[in-house]
Amino acid sequence: MIMTDPHNADQDRPYCPLPGERTDPLSTMRSFRSFQETRRTQRMARAALALFFVLLALYTVRGFLPSLIWGCIFAIASWPLYVRARRRWHARAHRILLPLLFTLGIALIFLGPLALFALEAGREAEGVLRLLNDARHSGIPLPQWTSRLPYGRVAVETWWNEHLRDPADVSALLGSLNIGRGVQVTQQVGTQVLHRVLLFAFAILTVFFLLKDGDSVIRQSLNVSRRAFGKRGERIALQIIASVHGSVSGLVLVGIGEGMLMGVTYLLAGAPHPFLFGVITAVAAMIPFCAIIAITGVALLVLFNTGAMLTAITIILLGIAVILLADHLVRPAVIGGTTQLPFLWVLTGILGGAESWSLLGLFMGPAIMSVLHMLWLNWSRARE
Repeated sequence: MIMTDPHNADQDRPYCPLPGERTDPLSTMRSFRSFQETRRTQRMARAALALFFVLLALYTVRGFLPSLIWGCIFAIASWPLYVRARRRWHARAHRILLPLLFTLGIALIFLGPLALFALEAGREAEGVLRLLNDARHSGIPLPQWTSRLPYGRVAVETWWNEHLRDPADVSALLGSLNIGRGVQVTQQVGTQVLHRVLLFAFAILTVFFLLKDGDSVIRQSLNVSRRAFGKRGERIALQIIASVHGSVSGLVLVGIGEGMLMGVTYLLAGAPHPFLFGVITAVAAMIPFCAIIAITGVALLVLFNTGAMLTAITIILLGIAVILLADHLVRPAVIGGTTQLPFLWVLTGILGGAESWSLLGLFMGPAIMSVLHMLWLNWSRARE
């Protein structure tokens, strides 16, 4: 019989009586129950202490949690390709060089379009400043596209002549702007941009270390999952990974495909900056049904610049066809085919995640819904 030593109640290990030693059965049972209660109390105390430090750590890094999650998403999405490349490289290159190359490639995927957008925005800002300087001295002449408006042409021309043709009116309009407020807004925007750059750098750094130590991270995560949740916890983790892969393919790759198709359309239609607007359309297309906003903007820009009504209508109709094909056929098949998730669950996860978690929710939403769908199938399955 296992029990605690009645002469030493503070010890933590069970007491075994010596051969021939007389013991009281009732005392033995009480000692055994006391030992079990002590062990249970210690387990609860250790669990509470561990939970306290986990919550404390999450509170400490709460500002960088989005960066950590983004880094995990990037690492999970690029891990199959990284493993394939690692098999062909020399073993010594696996430690630093190959993870560094993959990390730089992921960073360039995001920094390239942003640099192009910043360059084009700088050029347009220079033109706007030149236009404002000319408007102070000679006013803003009536543009040619107003004569090609199908509706409201007279009202637009009347308002323009009353408010923008006279240099004095333009100077009064510009003088009414709050310059101090503009400077304050510029400072706030600069602070936010610097903060976002820091978060992006931390996410990229996270990707590097996850790729570099990926095998040990996977092994440790599996051990923790098996100890804490058993085989079902491992299934949930695999479902989340599959959902991330499907979301990256269904959102990012399909969005890039939509942007490329519409970029070629913009080029053929004679739209200004077709490559830049193709990139903007690709980013907007990552959110279902949001690409129509960018496509409509480009169509209106073509209409105002050239007055080609038929070309603008063609851009909108072709864009609607591409969006319907991608959002109703390709994207649900890619995401749902990877996770066996119905289309309604996919759409709910994407839209709900985007509303709750902003851009990060595009990947977290389908992952959460895929786990919920798997649990639903397990609980709703008929049992004999």
